Formats: sequence, structure tokens, C-alpha cells
Amino acid sequence: MYHPKLSAACLAAVVLLGGCSTGDLLSPYRIDVRQGNDVTPEMVAQLKPGMSPDQVRFVLGTPLIVDPFHQDRWDYFYRNQPGRGEPSQKRLTVFFQKGVLAEFRGDIEAAPADRVQPPTRVIEIDAKAPAGGS
Repeated sequence: MYHPKLSAACLAAVVLLGGCSTGDLLSPYRIDVRQGNDVTPEMVAQLKPGMSPDQVRFVLGTPLIVDPFHQDRWDYFYRNQPGRGEPSQKRLTVFFQKGVLAEFRGDIEAAPADRVQPPTRVIEIDAKAPAGGS
């Protein structure tokens, strides 16, 4: 028994599925995997020789690697593996001498000065001032 509507539906399904097999439509979803510290060029531009380790940590965050045998060196490493596409990575190494920032090097260029946000202003409040303002 021949059913023209069933045959047409099967033919349409074969054509549609055949076109999908060459693309990414039926492949599984892959998540982006980001690891480490994403240090930006704006962050690198804020680093100045003579900064304390606390100041560097405030600007860049906690380093990914602190070698217990070389505590004057901090390594910031970032790797991005997109679900589809090529992985990318960035590295920045910070060196301290006598407790202050001496130098830094890596593959992250400092941003131009016009792209860097000035540090936020800190307002000190006198603890002896009466509450309520009167």
C-alpha cells in the first residue's frame, strides 16, 4: 500500500536531517572554561614601582601562584578555553625587592592613560563628630 503523504514526509525529513549532519546543530554544547586571574591592560597601567604587596593585591587580586621558595615573585596566569574555538592565555609576573614592587613583565600591555579610571576618592570620617549632624 502506497501512501504519498507519508512518502513526502519521509523524504522531507531525510533532506532536512541530511543538511544538519554537516553543521554544529546536532553537536553537544560545550561550556567556556576560564581559569586564573583575568588581568586587564587597565589593571596593569595602575601598577607603579614602589607599591606595597597589599596595593598590588588590591589592583590585581590574589595571585594564582605564590612560590613558597620565591615569595618576592607572584604569577598571574589566565587561560580561556571557549566551547568552540581556539584557547587563549595571558601571563603577568610581578617581582618585589625589599618589600615593594620592583618590576613586572608578561604579555599584557598597559592601557593608555586616557583609558585608565582614576582611583576612587576616599573620604575620611571623624569618629568624634556627633551623629545626626547637630
